[in-house]
Amino acid sequence: MHIPDGFLDPLVCGATYAFIIPYTLYAFSKAKEIPREKRSLIPVLAAAVFAAQMLNWPIPGGTSLHFVGGALSGILLGPWGGYLVMFLVLLVQCLVFHDGGITTLGANLLNMAVIDVLVGYAVYKAAPPRHKTLAAFLGAWLGITLAGIAAGIELGVSAYTPYGLQITLPVMGGWHAALGVVEGAITALAYRYLEYRAPYLLGAQQARLG
Repeated sequence: MHIPDGFLDPLVCGATYAFIIPYTLYAFSKAKEIPREKRSLIPVLAAAVFAAQMLNWPIPGGTSLHFVGGALSGILLGPWGGYLVMFLVLLVQCLVFHDGGITTLGANLLNMAVIDVLVGYAVYKAAPPRHKTLAAFLGAWLGITLAGIAAGIELGVSAYTPYGLQITLPVMGGWHAALGVVEGAITALAYRYLEYRAPYLLGAQQARLG
């Protein structure tokens, strides 16, 4: 899902950066509301997600397929803490490993740090207590699927991409819907494990969306 440099034209890059810059500033300000005991989880989770994301493979359409971890980050740390986790991961990948471009960092953050995190968090929070494990699965599946669709739209409307929406949307949406089953299962298993081993990490004291 990491879109490299040269695949998004200046208009798409500019639009995504115009959204992500104020969003990032707001997220950093809201992160102050994260309970102190959870703040130490941010670098730990970022390291885990970083390692998991290094396992990826290319697919048609100019991008790649891999575990994302946005929904799990949102479930554990709320929308703003989850964003910080993904922001750290994507920034290091971009600047140090060139996994995702600098010009496309705004788009990659929008897809993986905003859409995936918010969708996973919202589905989890909306579910009743007895269905939280299922919600973790569904949130992760839906989050990565919608993030993949967003990436497909960005690639499809870009003048620099050799594929149109008729190719990028089904490829990105379809592949990530399939991968979402695996990501959902991993997220649900991780949630179930933490529910027994570290239930305090799943408490209600998460940063609010407002």
